Amino acid sequence: MNKNELISQFHKELREEAQIQGFKREQTEHVVRHISQFGERGFISASNVNEDNAREIIKNELDYFKQRNQSFEWKVYSYDKPNNLKELLKLEGFTIGDPEALMVMEIDNQHPLLLTGPFKDVIEINDEQGIKDIIALEESIWNEPLTELGERLWRDKQNNPETLYLYGIYEDSQLVSAAWMYLEANSAFASLWGGSTLPSYRGKGYYSKLLAVRAQKAFEKGHPLLTVDASPMSRPILEKSGFLCLAYSYECQSQILNRF
Repeated sequence: MNKNELISQFHKELREEAQIQGFKREQTEHVVRHISQFGERGFISASNVNEDNAREIIKNELDYFKQRNQSFEWKVYSYDKPNNLKELLKLEGFTIGDPEALMVMEIDNQHPLLLTGPFKDVIEINDEQGIKDIIALEESIWNEPLTELGERLWRDKQNNPETLYLYGIYEDSQLVSAAWMYLEANSAFASLWGGSTLPSYRGKGYYSKLLAVRAQKAFEKGHPLLTVDASPMSRPILEKSGFLCLAYSYECQSQILNRF
């Protein structure tokens, strides 16, 4: 598929039609919203607004989530309309995150990632302690509390174990690198998350190993398309493996609740 075809499929399957564990999906004329069933942050995955109605729709969504006492994220992609959507969100009090590269890759049975390994130092993580280790690793790297993420990962792994796969590499009983992957429902996509390594353990190829293991599992489970929102550090590694940059994404966070 070319880039336009990949964007079209990504938009349809992971933005317009996405079904997310632990969230109630609601679709209106203007947005696809997801309401947390566990009091966590909700989000808007897709929107259909224009210059004339965008401000009104944004205010309506702020009111909607406020009535539910729920903060939320409005995910904006660089191909979204209107072109100034994130600026309009900022005018309504949203905090705009740094851009991340939307990377997508299609794999087949001859892809190099499927022909590497096995990696004896990579283990699959299935238990609560392992997930706590992942959260401790992520918090130490990103310097922010991620308790909610840990609760969601453990809940999803218990309730739907065949849709979430987590992997890590330990050295001297310490988790030094970790990543996870969701196999998206009713979709050809697998979404990749994490891919974090402690600074003193970088340069050992751990990111690439975790990428290969997840690609192999995704293909085994019938998901030939991989997607990830990549940081500037991760993007070059992903491009070497064959990922294409389709667009840029921005996490636009509402400020409804003080507890988020």
